[in-house]
Amino acid sequence: MLLFKKKEIHLQKKSNCTCVMTTNKKKNKKYPEQEEKFSKVEEPFIVYGSTLNRYSYADYLTWLDDKRREIIDGIAKLMQFSVTVKHAELSIEISYKLKRYIEKRRGKCKVFHAPIDVCLPKNGETADDKIYTVVQPDVCVICDLSKLEERCCLGAPDLVVEVQSPSTGRYDLTKKFRAYEEAGVREYWVVFPKKVSITIFHLKEDGRFDEGTVFRMDDKVISHVLEGLEIDMKELFAF
Repeated sequence: MLLFKKKEIHLQKKSNCTCVMTTNKKKNKKYPEQEEKFSKVEEPFIVYGSTLNRYSYADYLTWLDDKRREIIDGIAKLMQFSVTVKHAELSIEISYKLKRYIEKRRGKCKVFHAPIDVCLPKNGETADDKIYTVVQPDVCVICDLSKLEERCCLGAPDLVVEVQSPSTGRYDLTKKFRAYEEAGVREYWVVFPKKVSITIFHLKEDGRFDEGTVFRMDDKVISHVLEGLEIDMKELFAF
């Protein structure tokens, strides 16, 4: 009898211990834990499109910590706060040249520099809790000004620019590429600081991006969205 009682007590202790651990784990869930983490070499450990902890723009607006995030298909990704000097200079220089060109032509389009929230709804679902993709492009051009709301751009910009960094290179050309394509971004620029090149993808009539046009040091960047725009690559990378 004594042996049986000791064994029973041991099992109860083990059960209580498990219970306490589970409770504590639940209490600590304040901010998204299923965020994609990228490094220079590792693939993301979360699969996009997962229904586990799928976040919406409504959730995004409740995150009051000081972290920058993007959401693609409901999966959150932490963004870098600091960028390289070259990255910062390129994004500012590109936004300046785009803005100056539009002003000279007296165009109605507006140029925005990160951080600005761009919400990309699907199937016409524009309610905050139905939007599962929110991004912050380095630079974007919006010509349909009705998309500009107090908190964000609701819908696809006409032109988007992303300047690559070691931690976002694959992300810009895969997850973001598909998000911009599906949303209907007409022109997508991917800037490669180390390669001193820019690849521009144009949206075709079938709703897919083309294979991209590469511009290098001796070229002049040409835009389809901003017709007549030419940017000298030597001037752009002259720093």
